[in-house]
Amino acid sequence: MAVKTQKLIEVKNVKKYFPIQKKPLKAVDDLNLIINKGETVGLVGESGCGKSTAGKTIIRLLEPTAGEVLFEGENIYEFNQRQMKELRKDMQIIFQDPYASLNPRMKIEDIIGEPLDIHHLAKGKKRKERVHELLELVGLRPEHANRFPHEFSGGQRQRIGIARALAVHPKFIVCDEPISALDVSIQAQIVNLLKSLQEKMDLTYLFIAHDLSMVKYISDRILVMYLGNMVELSDSGSLYDEPLHPYTKALLSAVPIPDPTVKRERIVLEGEVPTPLSPPSGCVFRTRCKYAMERCAIEIPKWKEVKPSHFTACHLYDV
Repeated sequence: MAVKTQKLIEVKNVKKYFPIQKKPLKAVDDLNLIINKGETVGLVGESGCGKSTAGKTIIRLLEPTAGEVLFEGENIYEFNQRQMKELRKDMQIIFQDPYASLNPRMKIEDIIGEPLDIHHLAKGKKRKERVHELLELVGLRPEHANRFPHEFSGGQRQRIGIARALAVHPKFIVCDEPISALDVSIQAQIVNLLKSLQEKMDLTYLFIAHDLSMVKYISDRILVMYLGNMVELSDSGSLYDEPLHPYTKALLSAVPIPDPTVKRERIVLEGEVPTPLSPPSGCVFRTRCKYAMERCAIEIPKWKEVKPSHFTACHLYDV
């Protein structure tokens, strides 16, 4: 796989805290990431670790608590309302739940055509032609334009959501768990559709998911998050072959191997995920880590490059 090095997005020290009971809930704490043009970065971690919040904060659907996001060199957190509206053409999102993300009272033609109306990209006959073109692009038929969302299956609804995101010719799309609400048989179809659209339209993705085998299939690089913190980042091959962080090792040990002759030790994490309202001191993973040392409770591990282009935050790799 060719390495893509033209920087599209740079995320710097991004934090997103929610004020709850006079204490900040640290949903995303100090996120740093570069996403290159044309690549797919996978973002994984268990439920509640801050993946979706991170994705929405990067494209400023949620206002950040701190940090900056540079899109093509410009800090979008400094943009005014007019500039943000213009930026929406370049940054889009595919939502997790295809049943909740489409307005049940609107016809498909108007759901897909709405971005065209907002950005004054097409009207009348051209609008209709563009909607039909987008439907065909995602594997649906032009006559589907006159139907309502309830007339479609979950997989078809997600295709409509993808068509809506593509309507404005975006450069970057946050795929917020786009397959988790779908049947397993449909998931591969949607992921293959996203891959083929990426090649056709030179798209860049942040692909958020639980399914580690699917993330490996679609991603160039993978970022692992735990309790709002980055714990490991690497290209997908290295992450699966040689995971460094104890949390990543535990996650990967749960991925089924379709070969009965291969045995893998299952790493079962003890205890519950701590609340982000009062995370553990030092390393946030230490309360569930079998390698935890005294310093893990005192000192926050530094983000470091342990192998070429393979980063982690763990005291086990301190030199």
